[in-house]
Amino acid sequence: MSDLPRKAVTRTAKLAALPLGIAGRATWGLGKRIVGESAEIVGRELQQRTAEQLFKVLGELKGGAMKFGQALSVFESALPEEVAGPYRAALTRLQEAAPPMPAATMHSVLAERLGEDWRELFLEFEEKPAAAASIGQVHRAVWHDGRVVAVKVQYPGAGEALLSDLGQLGRFARLLGPLIPGMDIKPLITELRDRVSEELDYALEAQAQTAHAEEFADDPDVVVPAVVHQCEQILITEWIDGIPLSEIISEGTQEQRDRAGQLLARFLFSGPARTGLLHADPHPGNFRLLPGGPKDEEEWLLGVLDFGTVDRLAGGLPAPIGDSLRMTLDGDAEAVYELLRAEGFVKDSIELDPEAVLDYLLPIIEPAQVDEFTFTRNWMRSQAARIADPRNPAYQLGKQLNLPPAYLLIHRVTLSTIGVLCQLGATVRLREELESWLPGFVLQEAVETQDGEAQDAEADGASDAEAAEAAVEVQ
Repeated sequence: MSDLPRKAVTRTAKLAALPLGIAGRATWGLGKRIVGESAEIVGRELQQRTAEQLFKVLGELKGGAMKFGQALSVFESALPEEVAGPYRAALTRLQEAAPPMPAATMHSVLAERLGEDWRELFLEFEEKPAAAASIGQVHRAVWHDGRVVAVKVQYPGAGEALLSDLGQLGRFARLLGPLIPGMDIKPLITELRDRVSEELDYALEAQAQTAHAEEFADDPDVVVPAVVHQCEQILITEWIDGIPLSEIISEGTQEQRDRAGQLLARFLFSGPARTGLLHADPHPGNFRLLPGGPKDEEEWLLGVLDFGTVDRLAGGLPAPIGDSLRMTLDGDAEAVYELLRAEGFVKDSIELDPEAVLDYLLPIIEPAQVDEFTFTRNWMRSQAARIADPRNPAYQLGKQLNLPPAYLLIHRVTLSTIGVLCQLGATVRLREELESWLPGFVLQEAVETQDGEAQDAEADGASDAEAAEAAVEVQ
């Protein structure tokens, strides 16, 4: 395959086969029901067969199909175990790699963008890609100044393939909905389409990565590789080694899982506060666990990659998120309801019971109610089942709530991160991160009181020290 568009007919045919297969399985399921098998058993078989075909097709394609598959894969923990179990390995592969483009194509891109003598810029260049994903692949190399670097080369025609695939997937998004209970697939595909131009622009990615690399340069927990060189279709950054988060998910120790989960939550909430940017592609392929903390060589650090998709949030995450979380934890139904209405989560044309809204929200924010919370697949499934079950009041209420455009990407990133935490099975002090980084979660009066008490204690300590010094002088 020399480029993505050259296989456009094949790609379209494979994606078009998905709804046909789903429709065929639905007919098969109806037949099974007629002969007396229970709806629950037939439903599970349908879901399993649909997931099998979907992940097989998405795993074979790059472009938008691959991007959609990666976005979907972080919600694997919401699937029933009998569906998710057999495909967990396939989903992990989807998060980490795709088939590479031929060497000749890669060489032509490098020659066009870096010059015919591009090899002279490198002391070493590994022909085999270290990673291949939705719109580009990465090669390990040594820059002319001796730095080990990651060279990201964009696939020719990646933009056309992204838009074509996502358009095709969008046409039958409704059929894919049952794969992830409680999740509306269509807005996810729409949002991925809206972000195509940004993701293809390596200059924007370089700016976002540089902002994070500079801010986290001396951070004791997070490592962001610096940008070395950027031009159209090429992005060269410092190389970082480490264990891919997908490997921690599949075979990591509990200590690694907990540490990765804590740092992932810390990065999610601290990034916007520190850089004004939200890393918006939190699938496990974009994170590494690195050894070598400041206090202990065996302490793990979080390496963060791929800043192609970010949300620009001047001043950090919106304060109404923290305000609503705090009010919900306080059980103030009326205040929560009024805030949600003011922010557009409840449309003016709809009247809801504030207590019902509070009951809907409380289970979702359970991780913030305690000092320490263990994220599990079972917890994720219970939340998904509650919201997806038409017999549950939460289902009807959830359908009446609105997601304002300004919160769409934040919502997806938060859900995706929680999905990864559940895949990790990590025990995380989430409330600690919220108190440190989420505006509005802690009342300003409380912060000022704490600061005042600290200053008073410091002053008392100074007075005690002065008194002791005077006593020494008298003696």
